[in-house]
Amino acid sequence: MKYGSIGRAVAALFISGLLMAVSPSRAALDPGVAAPGFTAPAALAGKTFTFVLDKALRKGPVVLYFFPEAFTDGCTIEAKTFAEALPKFKALGATVVGMSRDSMTVLKKFSVEACHSKFAVVSDPSLETIRKYDAALWQGGDDRAGRITYIISPDHQVIYSYASDSPDQHVEYALDALSKWRVRNPMAPAKAAKPPH
Repeated sequence: MKYGSIGRAVAALFISGLLMAVSPSRAALDPGVAAPGFTAPAALAGKTFTFVLDKALRKGPVVLYFFPEAFTDGCTIEAKTFAEALPKFKALGATVVGMSRDSMTVLKKFSVEACHSKFAVVSDPSLETIRKYDAALWQGGDDRAGRITYIISPDHQVIYSYASDSPDQHVEYALDALSKWRVRNPMAPAKAAKPPH
């Protein structure tokens, strides 16, 4: 092989690796698969409670979004965007909940300051649930959640998934997917879950 061919091969590998690094990661749980159940500590408006997915699903679909780390720029933007759109999610009968590996101490504060006390955030420091949803991201020697949004139907099926490092379109795309699902399922439960205080 000539040096020119080697150079082109190396360049192609470099570009391929670069594209993989900057392209959004893909949510591994595809629509139609069963969503893993979980029970975990959560915070809403600075107060702690136990979030149980099965209970929330009895009242309607759940929008479960994973985020890397509370109070980072992207995660704060995403939380505020979900908070602003919460009336639209509620009108579709959906419960919104975020999840990260952050501690309850951090998430109690985040639930007030970034989530504007509008929806719950769940702590998963062991990444047990994050891994079950194939949302774990290895970043700089650190395991954390990637930025992935799922919609789970009341019958425990994943009906939508979207993964992107950018926080910008998670809310918009989730609302669109949820609206389309609601048109096809008008009789499904539609009362958003209210966690205990």
